[in-house]
Amino acid sequence: MNKIPTYNSLKYLVLFFLVFSSCKKPTTRDIDNLVFRYNEHKNIGSLDPAFSKDNADIWATNQLFNGLVQMDENLKIKPCIAKNWSISKDALTYSFILRNDVYYHKHILFGKDSTRVVTANDFEYSLNRLLDNQLASPGSWVLNKVDHFKAINDTLFQIQLKQPFPAFLGLLTMKYCSVVPKEIVEYYGGNFRSHPIGTGPYKFKRWEENIKLVFRKNTNYFEKDEKGNSLPYLEAVAITFLPDKQSEFLQFAQGNIDFISGLDASYKDEILTANGQLRDTYKNEVNMIRGPYLNTEYLAFFMDSELPEIQSELIRKAVNYGFDRKKMMIYLRNGIGIPANGGFIPKGLPGYNGTIGFDYDPEKAKHLIGQYKKETHQDNPEISITTTSNYLSFCEYIQRELQKTGLRVNVDVIPAATLKDAKANGKLDMFRASWVADYPDAENYLALFYSKNFAPNGPNYTHFNNPQFDAWFEQSFTETNTEKRELLYSKMDSLVMQKAPVVPLFYDEVVRFTGKNISGLGINPINLLDLKRVKKN
Repeated sequence: MNKIPTYNSLKYLVLFFLVFSSCKKPTTRDIDNLVFRYNEHKNIGSLDPAFSKDNADIWATNQLFNGLVQMDENLKIKPCIAKNWSISKDALTYSFILRNDVYYHKHILFGKDSTRVVTANDFEYSLNRLLDNQLASPGSWVLNKVDHFKAINDTLFQIQLKQPFPAFLGLLTMKYCSVVPKEIVEYYGGNFRSHPIGTGPYKFKRWEENIKLVFRKNTNYFEKDEKGNSLPYLEAVAITFLPDKQSEFLQFAQGNIDFISGLDASYKDEILTANGQLRDTYKNEVNMIRGPYLNTEYLAFFMDSELPEIQSELIRKAVNYGFDRKKMMIYLRNGIGIPANGGFIPKGLPGYNGTIGFDYDPEKAKHLIGQYKKETHQDNPEISITTTSNYLSFCEYIQRELQKTGLRVNVDVIPAATLKDAKANGKLDMFRASWVADYPDAENYLALFYSKNFAPNGPNYTHFNNPQFDAWFEQSFTETNTEKRELLYSKMDSLVMQKAPVVPLFYDEVVRFTGKNISGLGINPINLLDLKRVKKN
């Protein structure tokens, strides 16, 4: 069995390329400038796109695989292997015309040329595989609204929906929907996870699990840049697996990896000031990129709770008015994250409205608590927030602020797995949660308030139930006009805020730190890692 290359041996792989493409003797810096290095502290479970459930897997498989369509940094749907597509007037039939110049990564099983062109039959196979109960892909749900699909010929692939669903193209951008070659998958079976063959900008080279993963440039990649130059620019990608974020940051600070994503408590004060600016120590060496992330952090009330405080709209609104979100973000997140003074739909997503939520108004909160006491003759109203240890500081901040309004607040800390199970089964009256977009459409957020989605069979953990909301939600499926649909989304979000089954805390931000020598990395609201256009200078 071949041994995984160390970073030094990876240099020799790249050295071969440099020696034979240049008359100049390559330096260590030349080699370093062709390899992009990052750390994945969560480990990677599989390189099979059918199992790309979380960011660790998605970041890796995004380098190896492509689908019919893809998203740009503004969440617009763009062509990928499908060069164009059409949607029928009844919004049920999607017809995709495929490129005829997309080749799989080389493998001996393809025969004479060690590769072949992707055809519509490959997509038919790949989506059928996603639905295979024996495979048990966590991504099978993306085809829930699909009636059937088929390859009409080599370059025409057609999908028929059961009902109109405007967000469907967004679903197809997920890595679950990547194209894979039948002959390779069937040869490796379950081991395809560690022997991936795709069409992406990089190809699989070596993987020693939990130690190192290496991809090499796909010299036959089909996409070009705006000037017609071949992509990708880099020669290789090297991924390490240090398990903790503090060690990862130290590797970055020493120049051993090229970027880190996110802001961890172990280093946030080391690199950033209280208001979210780079400290002077790092200004000359580091670039910070930040932008909206499709993640809403919130507190939720279980609307079927028997507790009178939870049932009361007065209390729920008092909680929303009773703490300063802006101050919370400065003190607890160094200013990274957007205070959630809008609705549940996060900033960065069409349908977001920054005027429909709650501003900090402690006097109004006190008034609402006083009104509740007067109406119920209950002098000491009390609520309990259940959270995990990671968010204890947020809940304790809210606890201190709300107790100034006359509301007694308890904070219970339980393990993440216990909280996940308890909230799904209606065992918590109030809890902290977050919702990260599965696909870039506000319908994904509003589904949490649709009465037919009651947990545990759906994501409506609050058991919010409103006939007007349900009617608008169902209407949005058949609204093909984008602007009208976004207006509907905003109306639904506004209705949710009026009833206050949730307390939006903040809309998260993607934060990336890179060395000054990195360009072309960019940022996007789903925090997808796209290395096609990255350069190291």
